[in-house]
Amino acid sequence: MLSEASQWLADDHAALDEGLSQLRKALDASDVAVSHARLDLFWARLAVHIRAEHLHLFPAVMNGLRDMNADHLVAPTLKQGRLAIRRLRADHDFFMHGLARAIGILRDLSKAGNEQTIVAGTSTVRDIIIEIEKRLVIHNELEESQIYRWAKTILNKQEQADLATLINAELANRPPRFSPEAWSNR
Repeated sequence: MLSEASQWLADDHAALDEGLSQLRKALDASDVAVSHARLDLFWARLAVHIRAEHLHLFPAVMNGLRDMNADHLVAPTLKQGRLAIRRLRADHDFFMHGLARAIGILRDLSKAGNEQTIVAGTSTVRDIIIEIEKRLVIHNELEESQIYRWAKTILNKQEQADLATLINAELANRPPRFSPEAWSNR
Protein backbone atom coordinates (compact mmCIF):
# COMPACT_ATOMS: atom_id res chain seq x y z
CA MET A 1 0.00 0.00 0.00
CA LEU A 2 1.20 3.51 -0.83
CA SER A 3 1.10 6.58 1.34
CA GLU A 4 -1.51 9.18 0.46
CA ALA A 5 1.08 11.41 -1.23
CA SER A 6 2.49 8.51 -3.21
CA GLN A 7 -1.00 7.41 -4.25
CA TRP A 8 -1.72 10.90 -5.61
CA LEU A 9 1.52 10.78 -7.59
CA ALA A 10 0.70 7.28 -8.90
CA ASP A 11 -2.79 8.49 -9.89
CA ASP A 12 -1.12 11.41 -11.65
CA HIS A 13 0.93 8.89 -13.65
CA ALA A 14 -2.35 7.46 -14.96
CA ALA A 15 -3.63 10.93 -15.86
CA LEU A 16 -0.37 11.67 -17.66
CA ASP A 17 -0.68 8.39 -19.58
CA GLU A 18 -4.14 9.47 -20.74
CA GLY A 19 -2.70 12.80 -21.86
CA LEU A 20 -0.06 10.96 -23.89
CA SER A 21 -2.75 8.83 -25.51
CA GLN A 22 -4.66 11.94 -26.58
CA LEU A 23 -1.46 13.52 -27.87
CA ARG A 24 -0.63 10.45 -29.98
CA LYS A 25 -4.09 10.57 -31.57
CA ALA A 26 -3.61 14.21 -32.56
CA LEU A 27 -0.12 13.45 -33.92
CA ASP A 28 -1.47 10.47 -35.89
CA ALA A 29 -3.97 12.84 -37.51
CA SER A 30 -1.14 15.35 -38.23
CA ASP A 31 -3.25 17.99 -36.51
CA VAL A 32 -0.62 20.55 -35.55
CA ALA A 33 -2.87 22.86 -33.52
CA VAL A 34 -4.41 20.09 -31.41
CA SER A 35 -1.06 18.33 -31.09
CA HIS A 36 0.55 21.53 -29.87
CA ALA A 37 -2.21 22.18 -27.33
CA ARG A 38 -2.12 18.60 -26.01
CA LEU A 39 1.66 18.54 -25.87
CA ASP A 40 1.72 21.86 -24.03
CA LEU A 41 -0.76 20.54 -21.48
CA PHE A 42 1.14 17.26 -21.07
CA TRP A 43 4.44 19.09 -20.68
CA ALA A 44 2.97 21.40 -18.03
CA ARG A 45 1.34 18.53 -16.12
CA LEU A 46 4.56 16.52 -16.17
CA ALA A 47 6.53 19.57 -15.02
CA VAL A 48 4.16 20.04 -12.07
CA HIS A 49 4.48 16.35 -11.22
CA ILE A 50 8.27 16.50 -11.40
CA ARG A 51 8.32 19.69 -9.31
CA ALA A 52 6.33 17.93 -6.57
CA GLU A 53 8.80 15.06 -6.53
CA HIS A 54 11.91 17.25 -6.62
CA LEU A 55 10.75 19.75 -4.00
CA HIS A 56 9.00 17.42 -1.59
CA LEU A 57 9.10 13.66 -2.20
CA PHE A 58 12.79 13.17 -2.94
CA PRO A 59 13.99 15.34 -0.03
CA ALA A 60 11.54 13.63 2.35
CA VAL A 61 12.77 10.19 1.31
CA MET A 62 16.43 11.20 1.57
CA ASN A 63 15.85 12.75 5.01
CA GLY A 64 14.02 9.62 6.10
CA LEU A 65 16.88 7.42 4.92
CA ARG A 66 19.43 9.59 6.74
CA ASP A 67 17.42 9.34 9.96
CA MET A 68 16.80 5.61 9.65
CA ASN A 69 17.66 3.22 12.43
CA ALA A 70 17.89 -0.57 12.65
CA ASP A 71 14.10 -0.88 13.07
CA HIS A 72 13.62 -0.20 9.35
CA LEU A 73 14.47 -3.61 7.99
CA VAL A 74 12.57 -3.14 4.70
CA ALA A 75 14.09 0.20 3.74
CA PRO A 76 16.92 0.70 1.28
CA THR A 77 20.31 2.01 2.23
CA LEU A 78 21.11 5.69 1.86
CA LYS A 79 23.33 4.81 -1.11
CA GLN A 80 20.49 2.90 -2.81
CA GLY A 81 18.19 5.86 -2.25
CA ARG A 82 20.70 8.30 -3.73
CA LEU A 83 21.24 6.10 -6.79
CA ALA A 84 17.51 5.67 -7.41
CA ILE A 85 16.82 9.39 -7.09
CA ARG A 86 19.79 10.26 -9.31
CA ARG A 87 18.38 7.97 -12.00
CA LEU A 88 14.90 9.45 -11.66
CA ARG A 89 16.27 12.99 -11.94
CA ALA A 90 18.18 12.02 -15.10
CA ASP A 91 14.92 10.67 -16.54
CA HIS A 92 13.16 13.91 -15.64
CA ASP A 93 15.82 15.86 -17.52
CA PHE A 94 15.43 13.56 -20.52
CA PHE A 95 11.64 14.05 -20.53
CA MET A 96 11.77 17.83 -20.24
CA HIS A 97 14.44 18.25 -22.93
CA GLY A 98 12.61 15.93 -25.32
CA LEU A 99 9.31 17.69 -24.75
CA ALA A 100 10.93 21.10 -25.28
CA ARG A 101 12.31 19.88 -28.59
CA ALA A 102 8.89 18.53 -29.61
CA ILE A 103 7.17 21.83 -28.70
CA GLY A 104 9.71 23.71 -30.80
CA ILE A 105 9.02 21.50 -33.80
CA LEU A 106 5.25 21.89 -33.45
CA ARG A 107 5.63 25.65 -33.04
CA ASP A 108 7.58 25.78 -36.31
CA LEU A 109 5.02 23.53 -38.01
CA SER A 110 2.21 25.90 -37.08
CA LYS A 111 3.80 28.36 -39.54
CA ALA A 112 4.26 25.77 -42.30
CA GLY A 113 1.72 25.57 -45.09
CA ASN A 114 3.17 22.54 -46.81
CA GLU A 115 1.32 19.31 -45.99
CA GLN A 116 4.41 17.19 -46.61
CA THR A 117 6.39 19.30 -44.09
CA ILE A 118 3.58 18.96 -41.55
CA VAL A 119 3.36 15.18 -41.94
CA ALA A 120 7.16 14.82 -41.64
CA GLY A 121 7.28 17.15 -38.64
CA THR A 122 4.47 15.44 -36.76
CA SER A 123 6.18 12.12 -37.50
CA THR A 124 9.38 13.44 -35.91
CA VAL A 125 7.43 14.63 -32.87
CA ARG A 126 5.68 11.24 -32.66
CA ASP A 127 9.11 9.54 -32.61
CA ILE A 128 10.24 11.82 -29.77
CA ILE A 129 7.05 11.10 -27.83
CA ILE A 130 7.44 7.35 -28.35
CA GLU A 131 10.98 7.48 -26.91
CA ILE A 132 9.74 9.50 -23.94
CA GLU A 133 6.85 7.13 -23.44
CA LYS A 134 9.10 4.05 -23.45
CA ARG A 135 11.37 5.54 -20.83
CA LEU A 136 8.39 6.85 -18.85
CA VAL A 137 6.98 3.32 -18.44
CA ILE A 138 10.20 2.10 -16.83
CA HIS A 139 10.59 5.33 -14.87
CA ASN A 140 7.07 5.17 -13.41
CA GLU A 141 7.53 1.53 -12.43
CA LEU A 142 10.72 2.44 -10.58
CA GLU A 143 9.01 5.31 -8.78
CA GLU A 144 5.93 3.31 -7.85
CA SER A 145 7.79 0.16 -6.77
CA GLN A 146 10.58 1.92 -4.90
CA ILE A 147 10.47 5.63 -4.03
CA TYR A 148 6.71 5.83 -3.47
CA ARG A 149 6.75 2.72 -1.27
CA TRP A 150 9.80 3.90 0.64
CA ALA A 151 7.92 7.04 1.66
CA LYS A 152 5.40 4.80 3.41
CA THR A 153 7.98 2.63 5.17
CA ILE A 154 10.56 5.19 6.29
CA LEU A 155 8.41 8.21 7.15
CA ASN A 156 6.34 8.35 10.32
CA LYS A 157 2.62 9.15 10.18
CA GLN A 158 3.11 12.90 10.73
CA GLU A 159 5.84 13.10 8.08
CA GLN A 160 3.58 11.24 5.66
CA ALA A 161 0.69 13.61 6.39
CA ASP A 162 2.94 16.66 5.94
CA LEU A 163 4.26 15.23 2.67
CA ALA A 164 0.71 14.58 1.45
CA THR A 165 -0.25 18.20 2.12
CA LEU A 166 2.79 19.48 0.22
CA ILE A 167 2.34 17.10 -2.72
CA ASN A 168 -1.38 17.90 -3.00
CA ALA A 169 -0.67 21.64 -3.03
CA GLU A 170 2.07 21.21 -5.63
CA LEU A 171 -0.07 19.08 -7.95
CA ALA A 172 -2.84 21.68 -7.76
CA ASN A 173 -0.43 24.51 -8.60
CA ARG A 174 -0.94 24.61 -12.36
CA PRO A 175 0.39 27.25 -14.77
CA PRO A 176 -2.03 30.18 -15.11
CA ARG A 177 -2.60 29.59 -18.84
CA PHE A 178 -4.56 26.43 -18.06
CA SER A 179 -8.14 26.58 -16.88
CA PRO A 180 -9.24 24.19 -14.15
CA GLU A 181 -11.36 22.37 -16.75
CA ALA A 182 -8.48 21.88 -19.18
CA TRP A 183 -6.25 20.69 -16.36
CA SER A 184 -8.74 18.19 -14.92
CA ASN A 185 -9.94 16.93 -18.31
CA ARG A 186 -6.38 16.10 -19.34
